[in-house]
Amino acid sequence: MIITNFKLYESATGDKAVALAKIHEEVAKETGANIQVSVQAIDLARISQEVSIPVFAQHIDPVNFGSGTGHILPESVKNSGAAGTILNHSERRLKREVLEASIKRAKEIGLTTVVCAESPEEGASFLEFDPDFIAVEPPELIGGDISVSTSQPEIIEHAAKLIGSEKLLVGAGVKNGVDVKTCIELGAKGVLLASGVTKAEDPKAVLLDLASGL
Repeated sequence: MIITNFKLYESATGDKAVALAKIHEEVAKETGANIQVSVQAIDLARISQEVSIPVFAQHIDPVNFGSGTGHILPESVKNSGAAGTILNHSERRLKREVLEASIKRAKEIGLTTVVCAESPEEGASFLEFDPDFIAVEPPELIGGDISVSTSQPEIIEHAAKLIGSEKLLVGAGVKNGVDVKTCIELGAKGVLLASGVTKAEDPKAVLLDLASGL
C-alpha cells in the first residue's frame, strides 16, 4: 500500500491536485499496486469524483450534524466520496481523547482510519482505539532526504512487533522503490509519503519506482 499525502503543496492543490491524483490512478492501473491519495478538504469531493482509487481526507473532527462552524464533519467527508481519513499527523496532532473520539466517529460511518504516530510505542498505545492502520513517522525525518528505512530500520522492525504488520504503515523520507521494498521486508504493510511525489519533476516516474518496491 502506498498513500501519498498531498498536504497543502501548491503542486497538489486545485487543478494540479486533480492531475496528480489521475497520475496516481494511472500507475495503480498499470502496476496493480494499491495506491491511494490524501487531499485537503477543499479538493476532496472533486478528486473523489475524478478518480477510482481511494481518496482520503487529511483530517476529520469528532462532531455531529448541528453547530460546529469550521469543523470537518465526518459525514460530509463520507458523502464526498472519500474512503477514509488520516488522523493525528505530525502537522495536526490531536489530544488522546480527541483522537479516540475521531476514530469512533469514523467507524460509525465507515471511514477507514490511518492514525499517525511519532514512535512505535506511541503507535502501539493507539491499538486500544482499533484504527485500521497506524503510520509510524519519526518527526525528525519527515520531509527530509533520508528515509527511515535507511537511517533507522530498527524502528520499523520494532513497530512491526508492537503493532503488527497488517496495521503498520511507515513514513518519513521515503522516496523510492528501494525504500518501499525495505519497509515491506522489515514488516510494514505499506508507506505514507508526501514530498517525494508531490514535489517531483516527474511524479509518474517516481510512483512507478515506488510501486516496484511492493
